[in-house]
Amino acid sequence: MRIGLLTEGGYPYVSGDARLWCDRLVHGLAQHEFDVYALSRSRHQEDEGWIPLPRNVRRVRTAPLWMGEDDEVALGRRARRRFTECFEELAAVLCGVPGASSGSASSAPGGASTSEADRFANALYGLAELAREEGGLTGALRSEAAVRTLERACRAPGAHRTAREARVPDLLTVAAHLESALRPLSLDWYEHDGLGAVDLCHAASGGTAALPGLLARHFTGVPLMVTEYGVRLRTHYLTAPDAPPAVRSLLAAFQGRLAAEAYRRAEVVTAGNTHARRWQERCGAEREKLRTVYPGMNARPFADVGESPDCADPDTLVWVGRVEPAKDLVSLLHAFAEVRKQSPGTRLRIVGAPAGPEGAAYLGHCRTLAAQLFPDEAEGPHAAGDNPVSFEETGGPELPAAADAYASGAVTVLSSVVEGFPVGLVEAMLCGRATVSTDVGAVVEVIGGTGLVVPPRNPRALAEACVALLRDPERRARLGAAARARALELFTVEQNIEAFHGIYLEIVSRAPVRRDLLDGTGEPLPFAVPAEAHVPVRWTAASPSLAARSGPGWAASRPVRATTPLPAPEGAR
Repeated sequence: MRIGLLTEGGYPYVSGDARLWCDRLVHGLAQHEFDVYALSRSRHQEDEGWIPLPRNVRRVRTAPLWMGEDDEVALGRRARRRFTECFEELAAVLCGVPGASSGSASSAPGGASTSEADRFANALYGLAELAREEGGLTGALRSEAAVRTLERACRAPGAHRTAREARVPDLLTVAAHLESALRPLSLDWYEHDGLGAVDLCHAASGGTAALPGLLARHFTGVPLMVTEYGVRLRTHYLTAPDAPPAVRSLLAAFQGRLAAEAYRRAEVVTAGNTHARRWQERCGAEREKLRTVYPGMNARPFADVGESPDCADPDTLVWVGRVEPAKDLVSLLHAFAEVRKQSPGTRLRIVGAPAGPEGAAYLGHCRTLAAQLFPDEAEGPHAAGDNPVSFEETGGPELPAAADAYASGAVTVLSSVVEGFPVGLVEAMLCGRATVSTDVGAVVEVIGGTGLVVPPRNPRALAEACVALLRDPERRARLGAAARARALELFTVEQNIEAFHGIYLEIVSRAPVRRDLLDGTGEPLPFAVPAEAHVPVRWTAASPSLAARSGPGWAASRPVRATTPLPAPEGAR
């Protein structure tokens, strides 16, 4: 099978989103070929280069979202009219301007009418077809005509109040964002020697990463699959809180329409947890298409610690992660002050590096707070003081790896106020550690009753849960063993790869034949026809009732006598 893996700001670059799980997926499915189509977010990301790629990555094609050179395409009068019509309709949908048939449209999932979804799709694919015919639309999307078209939509009767309040700087900001997000329309990825040659497009995130898959489906009929471990639309809502209301409203409308279109056209939509799955359903994904595929963790580095739970210091709490405000280490330090009142000998190890300049400033603030809450304590007048809170990083002689950090304490603590899928929590579970976590994101779903969960921003509740586990070693052992068993069952690389492999086969088995049966040398193309066509047996007709319940449509047709079997394709040998 040949998979077109679509990424934005991640794989195969050294830094970025979804890099690790994509790398594990490609390595784990070594029997299949991957074509990677990557959109980069910054020059720094491109300068850092790629991670080492396995042999089954057939080729990589990249395009920048952070910079776009003018394609110097001069549209003729007819092409300019088509562009204005399509972009005007796109802008009208974003501004909430009703169309000719909006009043009688029935409601669709996500609160949008079917007419609005079709209007957005027609405008989007109209722009894509024009870009394909003319060689690009970068110049047109950057033109003053595009800004004026957006302004007319904002001032049109029926537009949302926030859109009507947009000023010239707001319009310029929105137009620039739309030009960047629609840059994949001008790429030459959709011919039969590009994405048209793959068996399946797999978008490794929603948003702009799914747009090439939508266009490949539109132009060549390639089936699309979308995976989101963090819903991009939710991320958009949480970013740029200081942007003007008009900018936030219009960009949210665009992201929402794009997400709904991707969910509507995809064969399968997968989420990394139930929390993300609810967001997808709220944004328009049909429940029948949704699957939950948990992220896969490599359990080997944590095997030795998990199989030796008695090596931990029974009086030490451990926190592991990236140091940033969302992790709420301030509440953890205040909670630890309460723990010390009840268990004076307890220590807290905070293990992690700061995330960017903001994280570095937050780490300095936490160090200062720890020094104020816990003045250096000395056993005698001639002994050096010792603070019970330590700030450390992995990679040194004392903590060479993350597993050593988890091994150093009896209880692992997570104190976040915002969390998607808690990777650090799964690592602690693989190490067989009892955990105390805040109820955010997918924490409850991951823990599943194998740890204690408290409300976020509640130091007293966090302290009480930590003390309860520190004082009960038998309970710690039971919870740690149960947590390890759960993590090995649900959150390993093997189960993740197996789940995606099964979904790939399911989608391709239902996809219609799009290519010639034989290649230039006369060899059969992999997956060009259903695998059953190679089986030398006589098929009997299925009953109408059975065909209506399950199976592809060809199973209900007249009996088919298989002829001499064709040679097996290379991928099936």
